[in-house]
Amino acid sequence: MKRFLSVLVLLALALAQEVTLLTHESFSLDKALIAQFERQTGLKLRVLKAGDAGEVLNRAILTKSAPIADVLYGLDNTFLSRALEADILLPYRSPEIKNLKATLLLDPTFRALPVDYGWVSLNYHKAYFQDRPLPKTPSDLTRPEYARLLVVQNPATSSPGLAFLMATVGRFGEDGYLDFWAALRDGGVRVAKGWSEAYYTHFSLYKGDRPLVVSYTTSPAAEVYYSEGRYREPPTGNLFPELAFFQVEFAGILKGTKNLEGARKLIDWLLSRPVQENLPTEMWMYPARRDARLPEVFRFAPEPLGSVRLDPGRMAEGRERWIEEWTKVVLQGQSPEAVRRARR
Repeated sequence: MKRFLSVLVLLALALAQEVTLLTHESFSLDKALIAQFERQTGLKLRVLKAGDAGEVLNRAILTKSAPIADVLYGLDNTFLSRALEADILLPYRSPEIKNLKATLLLDPTFRALPVDYGWVSLNYHKAYFQDRPLPKTPSDLTRPEYARLLVVQNPATSSPGLAFLMATVGRFGEDGYLDFWAALRDGGVRVAKGWSEAYYTHFSLYKGDRPLVVSYTTSPAAEVYYSEGRYREPPTGNLFPELAFFQVEFAGILKGTKNLEGARKLIDWLLSRPVQENLPTEMWMYPARRDARLPEVFRFAPEPLGSVRLDPGRMAEGRERWIEEWTKVVLQGQSPEAVRRARR
């Protein structure tokens, strides 16, 4: 019995030295940085990936009574209010907050701290459009010559998919966005579950049959970076800055964490300058710190002018209805007018 108890004590100590990060499938940081974090803190970092950002948040909410991680990372501004309403995060005033861009501090309760930001945007495959005209306006996407060229993500399960849906609400308004989506549906728009499926399965750059994809304004720069010299210019480009959606990603400590001190260290580390300067070429987002330097390849990722920025309150109020209405029109084939009548 004494030996058994000793084993349990050793096991408990081992578990106490681990800190778990629940995040999306796109999470990536330099292994040397992670090793440095583990050496400096004595903590073992376990990364638990759980699908796209929407799926990650759903999992965090469903397991709130018995959290499966200590820190959540990847929650974005489209889902921020849902996370705060679900009350799954603890407030934490990290000492690194003073180094962050003030415009990104969207949660005054400091439960969700900004880690990075960027823009969800339409990308096009340059080779496909080499001898064909590009659409000039977002409305051109509904014309017959652009039918069956676009792949988007389901906004119910995908953070960029939801961001693009919100961009269409911001661009076409409450009375017009469903008409735009109905026209895309009639034109054969393809809906993928998440970003990876849309980009790496259906986008024509990766042997799919769709030369238009919802991705990020930094995706062209990423193509150059990963090509190892094959590309001197991006093989893809961004379309319509007026349909790009401003996105902020947050991290927060999950309520019920069994390692609160480790969770705080993990948050501080995510906001530290070395990690922030690693983010652009690992997750292709802009760092939240004011003093973080951008890599040279980001010259291919200019910030879009005139992008869509929705008020957090409006997103909180409209998010679930917009997803429901989008599902009725795009996936279930209902008419926009019927869906609008059902609001009254």
